[in-house]
Amino acid sequence: MASPATIPQRQLFIDGEWRAPALGRRLPVVNPATEAHIGEIPAGTAEDVEVAVAAARAALKRNRGRDWARATGAVRAKYLRAIAAKIAEKKSELAKLEALDCGKPYDEATWDMDDVSGCFEYFAGLAEALDKKQNSPVSLPLENFKCYLRREPIGVVGLITPWNYPLLMATWKVAPALAAGCTAVLKPSELASVTCLELADICKEVGLPSGVLNIVTGLGPDAGAPLAAHPDVDKVSFTGSSATGQKVMAAAAPLTKPVSLELGGKSPIVVFDDVDIDKAVEWTLFGCFWTNGQICSATSRLLIHTKIAKEFIERMVEWAKNIKVSGPLEEGCRLGPVVSEGQYEKIKKFISTAKSQGATILTGGVRPKHLEKGYFIEPTIITDVSTSMQIWREEVFGPVLCVKEFSTEDEAIELANDTHYGLAGAVLSGDRERCQRLSEEINAGCIWVNCSQPCFCQAPWGGNKRSGFGRELGEGGLDIYLNVKQITEYNSDEPWGWYKPPSKN
Repeated sequence: MASPATIPQRQLFIDGEWRAPALGRRLPVVNPATEAHIGEIPAGTAEDVEVAVAAARAALKRNRGRDWARATGAVRAKYLRAIAAKIAEKKSELAKLEALDCGKPYDEATWDMDDVSGCFEYFAGLAEALDKKQNSPVSLPLENFKCYLRREPIGVVGLITPWNYPLLMATWKVAPALAAGCTAVLKPSELASVTCLELADICKEVGLPSGVLNIVTGLGPDAGAPLAAHPDVDKVSFTGSSATGQKVMAAAAPLTKPVSLELGGKSPIVVFDDVDIDKAVEWTLFGCFWTNGQICSATSRLLIHTKIAKEFIERMVEWAKNIKVSGPLEEGCRLGPVVSEGQYEKIKKFISTAKSQGATILTGGVRPKHLEKGYFIEPTIITDVSTSMQIWREEVFGPVLCVKEFSTEDEAIELANDTHYGLAGAVLSGDRERCQRLSEEINAGCIWVNCSQPCFCQAPWGGNKRSGFGRELGEGGLDIYLNVKQITEYNSDEPWGWYKPPSKN
């Protein structure tokens, strides 16, 4: 078992220094496995956001931008690589803190830290590559003009991140924003901010120039809302619920401020009758129960071919009952608690409503008998659902999988696309051509074939419909923090000749 870590007592991180929140408020850190208060985080408000945005603006303009915004990508890459190295060095400690803070199994949290480090490294490489792209020529039809393009940082960015992957989701935004030459104010979720404050400490350690990254923790209405609406923030990138995403868009609209939104999902996993059942069962469960079921891309709607449905569901229940549910620091834990009491009650309400509407809870839906405390919910599999039920249509954000049968490929596609969301989808089949067809037919930003949930920082990530817009990761993950400027030059000794010159008399 990994030994417990102590929650460091931190302040807000503004202009390269620790700063107490203006109103002196703090929020408790609750261990979701024990329900105990194990620390505190500062509760920033609009006053703190004001100071943080001013620090970011000053860092952007310092030395007319030469210190950061207009420095070479290679200069910025050195800092990103130094951060990556420190994350790798502190991987075990950071993973423990994350497990304690949000309930994520320790083995998952260590995997996340590898991804965090890798993501900083990847965007360091893109920052260096950006130097080679500067002043790229554009072919024009007139020889007496030449044109070239510059890619410049969009400015000060507000980054608002969720609690299910606290440090990783922050990194998906921070790393490309800094690589592009932006300066940033990060507002992590109040439910899991501990590792983001440790990122601040790492930035201090590596000597990141003051004001380039500022971190303001606090409640969404108190800190997130004023950040999204701030007139000196040039862009907002938000990951979280669709309801909050709408508020972010509304706050940005009066200033015609660009936003990127990665919102909720209710993703389908379509399993045909030609699969290896045990392999497909494991991917199906992983696709929904990984990260304690708290994944925006969770493939939480299982569409199973009627020919194998009975056998598949029976095996799936056996596998689900074999998943180790425990405190996240316990060795072999594969499902920890959900993040908070509020989420716990919300998920239980989803399950009870499904039952009252006629659905069948095949397994799970309750706290395991061996755990007296903590926000634990056993892996839950629900059948006898109709497409109009809340449990089928709305994002649960917990370890809850719904099952529906289909007979034909067309029916599977129709059921898969019958949702307001479009973040992800998966298809499992031994027929490669069928997998290709469904990959094209399912309306979502990410499609997995014969797997569910793999994510690589080299590939773009984002959704369609109410799952948001814009793409993170990949080369596009850098582009969303850049403005493209065209510079066109008249390249001739001859006068333009459009107007007749006045006579010299």
